[in-house]
Amino acid sequence: MLLRPTTRPLCFSLCFHSKARRSYRPKWLSKDMGRVELDSKAKRQADFRLCNVSSHMTELLEIRADDPKMHVLLIPGNPGVVTFYKDFVESLYEFLEGDASITAISHLSHTKKDWDHGRLFSLEEQTDHKMDFIKQELENIEVPIILVGHSIGSYISIDMFKRSSEKVIYCIGLYPFLALNLQSTEQSIVGKIAASRVVSVALSLIVASLGFLPRSALRLIVTNSLAKSWSAVAVEATCSHLVQYHTMRNVLFMAMTEFRKLTATPDWAFMRENKEKLAFLFGGDDHWGPLQMFEEISKQVPGIALSIERGHNHAFSCTEAGASCVAKYVASLIKNQLLHSRQ
Repeated sequence: MLLRPTTRPLCFSLCFHSKARRSYRPKWLSKDMGRVELDSKAKRQADFRLCNVSSHMTELLEIRADDPKMHVLLIPGNPGVVTFYKDFVESLYEFLEGDASITAISHLSHTKKDWDHGRLFSLEEQTDHKMDFIKQELENIEVPIILVGHSIGSYISIDMFKRSSEKVIYCIGLYPFLALNLQSTEQSIVGKIAASRVVSVALSLIVASLGFLPRSALRLIVTNSLAKSWSAVAVEATCSHLVQYHTMRNVLFMAMTEFRKLTATPDWAFMRENKEKLAFLFGGDDHWGPLQMFEEISKQVPGIALSIERGHNHAFSCTEAGASCVAKYVASLIKNQLLHSRQ
């Protein structure tokens, strides 16, 4: 049985600000705040796997622990390309010292190949797809499930938590997109593009045309235009997945359904009832998860674990430093939660 924790998790003072009652120092965080002391377990690379989930081919990144005490399921943002999270998954496994199996699951048709033959999937269908995965792949595992969602993946994770509260013991939202930000010019532009089928098709065709370029030329364009600080893994994921017509159409179609769904107020009652099992990390300058939402959650759900990270942006997983920093934070939350669940 999960017991309520009596302390709030530590946030990294070099990167984070937290609304926390007391600090918890995980054993791997040294006093100098920069040196990590891990058990001498070899770092593992994440394996890529294709999995048929309810007749839909799905891309997975996973690391299977030898003797797992939990299973972490990562729900991506939009785009939901799992290879964007490779560095994060590997860092999280290392900081959890091999105690967790970790799976990152792609969104439907946010894949390298067009397995679904041009079909478009809504936010609700993407959520159903993740629930189908749990029922198919994780239903019979003996260890608890921890959900980690990024951006719109945070919204999806909370919805999944509602549907599978017996199996899921904890839910962490990273740079969460939980409601529309009416003050954001960027969101307004994205919303207008996604709402227009003509514009979405045209933009998807333009992006897909870049796929005909030599890979070296495409990498150069990606690196110089939007990914100057990105890791080689993230640049490759962009070149292999986002320049596909079916992927871009699904990114924009999913965004359209997100904007329609997120006009509603978050379910504050559910959050209050489960505040000891929820945690959120916000960015210092993130229009998808603005600090207004940080303050609103703090007001509506007093005592919930909230933190602000000011060293990296919304696409944290696309840089090695961002992936590592956020993985440390997530690992501290999980260790803190499991520590109190055993008391």
